[in-house]
Amino acid sequence: MKQTLQLKVSQQLTLTPQLQQAIKLLQLSTLELHTEMERFLLNNPLLERNDSEDDETSTLHTPHTDEHSAETSSTASDHNDNDQTTDTSSHAGELLDWGSGSYRGDGDQELDPVFNVPCPINLRDYLLSQLGEVTLATRDHAIMQILIEELSDDGYFRQDLDEMASHLPLELAIEADELMIGLRLLQQFDPPGVGARCLQEALCLQLQRLPAPQLGRNLALNIVQHHLEWLGNRDYNKLKRQLNINDDELRVAQQLIASLNPRPSASFSYGETQYLIPDVSVHKHKGRWITELNKQAVPRLRVNQLYEQMLTEQRGGSEMSSQLQEARWLVKNIQQRFDTILKVAEAIVDKQQSFFEHGDIAMRPLILRDIAESLGLHESTVSRVTTQKYLLCSRGLFELKYFFGSALDTDSGGECSATAIKAHIRHLIDKESGGKPLSDSMIATTLTKQGIQVARRTIAKYREAMQIPPASLRKQL
Repeated sequence: MKQTLQLKVSQQLTLTPQLQQAIKLLQLSTLELHTEMERFLLNNPLLERNDSEDDETSTLHTPHTDEHSAETSSTASDHNDNDQTTDTSSHAGELLDWGSGSYRGDGDQELDPVFNVPCPINLRDYLLSQLGEVTLATRDHAIMQILIEELSDDGYFRQDLDEMASHLPLELAIEADELMIGLRLLQQFDPPGVGARCLQEALCLQLQRLPAPQLGRNLALNIVQHHLEWLGNRDYNKLKRQLNINDDELRVAQQLIASLNPRPSASFSYGETQYLIPDVSVHKHKGRWITELNKQAVPRLRVNQLYEQMLTEQRGGSEMSSQLQEARWLVKNIQQRFDTILKVAEAIVDKQQSFFEHGDIAMRPLILRDIAESLGLHESTVSRVTTQKYLLCSRGLFELKYFFGSALDTDSGGECSATAIKAHIRHLIDKESGGKPLSDSMIATTLTKQGIQVARRTIAKYREAMQIPPASLRKQL
């Protein structure tokens, strides 16, 4: 085969290290950015903090949109709307471990706050502490420990006792009957319902703890033991006929059952608290909603001027010169990151002025392309800017992506955003009669009368997205 040389002209996009770093910084959340800054400060000696707010020589500063606007304070909000976290004040003294610190009254040794902070304990430790207060034989104590270790995270015991006994070491000679006796004892521990093998048993254990004279207690216990499925399906007429009760009696029993805890260990489910720091804030000034950066969210970094001057005079290609270039890139890219966030946020606020005035029901349709075209940016850039970036206003804390939504046509020829339609749906459901909840078809008909054309399937999709049950499960007495 004959070898030949051939010239070919082509275009190729190459991302420079500086551009790669700018893209990476842009997609980080504020908390992730500050973590990344700590790493840069540790690895690059030419970077330093600029803690002086009055230093006009700062390389990185916070731009302002209005010289008369008030300074935005840093706000941290807990975003773990997790239904697993519940109030533990009822036994606060029991759920807190105050550490191992001690105080000596010798005048020199003082209480160390580091070793004496309240620390939440888990369900296992709480049960073991109760076990330590019960007088049991060594063998029975060991069986109770085995049972506690087998509890699930929600406080249920989901193991088969016969199967569990067969898997224990033969030399222990533990039988299923002994495990059952231990489980019955465990079910008497706090919190009520712990050690239950199913939801029905957990609710029964909690009801049995209530005093017998309590109104609705016996009826609620009867319903849970024999007719829980009917209650879950809202078959109220069948329940009333079977139990020969009236609406008031059933309502009291239903409210009592609803007050029980389906997850006995809910008060011990301590997850890691996550904090959200707003990148921008919005306030009203002279009839317009103004956007400005949160100063506390912007890292105050600069290049060490002494080192910079020495390396500039040296004019060498040393490793320090490379670190100087990296430090300059970082400061510039951070500044560019927040400038871009501010521009995108200003464009969003400008298009969603009615939302800040009237709430979700006035949200306008908006897509990434609208913002990208108005600012001359790429859609991918707008997507990065609006992910995990938060806006604080008088209506709450919102991710920038919250303000985007598809459009649906109205009878007047206009458009209505998906967020506004969800607000309409929630408003209608909040006002509905408990005895006759609105079906998805009825909601669609009501919205059509208001000039918003939306299909029943779309109503069902939006309702499920808002975690609202269907009409059959919203029915009340």
